[in-house]
Amino acid sequence: MLGRIAAFTLIQWLVADQALAQNTPTFTGPDVQRRANQVLALLSFTVTPDLSASTLGIRNSGSGNPSLNMTQFGGGFTLNPNFPLYLEGALGASRYDPTFVVSDGQQQRALPTRWTNVAATGGIGWDFPLNEKKDLVIRPIFNFSLGQVLSDASAAQFLLNHKTDKNIDFIQNGSLSAYGLGGSLMIGWYPRQEPYEFDLELRYTDIYLQSFGSSSAVRGSANAESTNLYARWRAPTGLLVLHRPLRYVLELSHSTYLGSQANILGFNQLTSVGAGLEIDTGAVTKLFSRLRMVARYAFGKDVTGVSLGLALSF
Repeated sequence: MLGRIAAFTLIQWLVADQALAQNTPTFTGPDVQRRANQVLALLSFTVTPDLSASTLGIRNSGSGNPSLNMTQFGGGFTLNPNFPLYLEGALGASRYDPTFVVSDGQQQRALPTRWTNVAATGGIGWDFPLNEKKDLVIRPIFNFSLGQVLSDASAAQFLLNHKTDKNIDFIQNGSLSAYGLGGSLMIGWYPRQEPYEFDLELRYTDIYLQSFGSSSAVRGSANAESTNLYARWRAPTGLLVLHRPLRYVLELSHSTYLGSQANILGFNQLTSVGAGLEIDTGAVTKLFSRLRMVARYAFGKDVTGVSLGLALSF
């Protein structure tokens, strides 16, 4: 089984920090409902197993984009060549921090809000071999997801004494639950010529997200649709660790976002390249056979990211 843990994103957006007058405040920042709709679209990133989207960073602080931190880990495996049931799972989270400006017409102050997305996705598929070696397979996968969006306005207590409208209600108390149903189609090529290993996967994913049990302030849907190309090469370094050959690992991942994720953060494609080492642990433990540590660099239009990934093979 392959597990991935990755990494972080950061956007900095600075606004004036001035004293708030006692008059009734008005919003001059981004439209709250539009931002709320974007939160559900951002949930699309966390429900789709995607190595590229695990490492994001937006460097253009003058773009007006809100702060975003995103983390995702997961894995998938085929039970047995003779019973090629494929299982996968992923758990993702993101922290979305749009900043609104409250003004009385003369002075203004930043109103930070924090919306947290958490989503879990599972998948069940079957490998259909396309050649006699069974190293080329086509893999249809049924996917299901469950996500939650929470709004936290603990930094905006000074507004509690004012009459609130629907927009403010979502900032203070809003929450959104969403479920997703859909599927993926993957073509995988796994040629083996010891001691070298090569994996190549091309995947199309389409998961439809629908909110339920939401606050009255926001309801909606999103479409997590993407394609992903993933390649990995593993070969011996000539060194021994734990009495077994130490291997180096090279990775490449490229994702194109076709659904609600497209351009919501200013890009619709992400590429990730990585290099690391793989330790064969078979001589010291039976819990797992290999441990991989891979450093990755992700990039796209106006975004970059770095991560350190850990993976176990069973």
